[in-house]
Amino acid sequence: MKTFRCLILACSLLAACAQNPSTIGKPFASRVLTGPVFTTGIEGPATDRQGNLYLVNLGRDGTIGRIPSDTSVPELFVNLPSGSIGNGIVFDRDGMMYIADYTGHNVLKIAPGTAAVAVHAHNPSMNQPNDLAITRNGTLFASDPNWKLVNGKLWRIDRDGSTHLLAEDMGTTNGVEVSPDERALYVNESVQRIIWKFDLDAKGNISNKRKLIEFPDGGLDGMRCDREGNIYIARYGKGNVTVVSSEGKLIREIALHGEKPTNVAFTPDYKRMFVTIQDKKWVEVFDVTE
Repeated sequence: MKTFRCLILACSLLAACAQNPSTIGKPFASRVLTGPVFTTGIEGPATDRQGNLYLVNLGRDGTIGRIPSDTSVPELFVNLPSGSIGNGIVFDRDGMMYIADYTGHNVLKIAPGTAAVAVHAHNPSMNQPNDLAITRNGTLFASDPNWKLVNGKLWRIDRDGSTHLLAEDMGTTNGVEVSPDERALYVNESVQRIIWKFDLDAKGNISNKRKLIEFPDGGLDGMRCDREGNIYIARYGKGNVTVVSSEGKLIREIALHGEKPTNVAFTPDYKRMFVTIQDKKWVEVFDVTE
């Protein structure tokens, strides 16, 4: 373990030295935050109320790493139960962490101030819970792709852990997000390169499915909304984060150092975004304020 920690520190220091000083602090200029210390399953990511960043698969699959808000050096936070591998992560308003466990057909949870992993929801008919989104009242939404059959499902998971299938006739569902006003739910399909928009009611039901935007190339992965409702999308294979308005208008593309971003997360103040990069096995970061 000591050797692994030394490797993490060394790689992080190398990454810091490799940054171009002229990009630090520039809006929408991505820079490398960590060394290549994650596996190709690097995902998550999510920040807690203190600004600490959590990501899955640090060093080996089946782990969750943490990067404290005052450093760029990842540390091991927890080992998941044997056979579980995490993907998307979200926090509720009370600080409970939820993790999509795609190999165990679970959504796991970790209470604030602990490292005790428990099963929040389990459904064997899930393909592989992938990305998560959450409302202010703690209702979860999980994408559920079947990569082999090139299709997918969408689930709602209530606070009691009960699972409810919302859609099963979709493409490879991946990124999922709730709009800031909680009146819309966005779900993208990676292979089909489409983002769908649903009306969302107070009970977590969806209706009025319509196409928000379709892309001619590249893939789609995790996505998050800013406070204004603009959607930041990890464009897997395109090497950028694409920003789209709530009406489907293309706003900007943010170039990355890696070609395969898998997911994105804002800091609690929405002034900065973290991006997980599969082909580089590292984390990038950029400021989003003008």
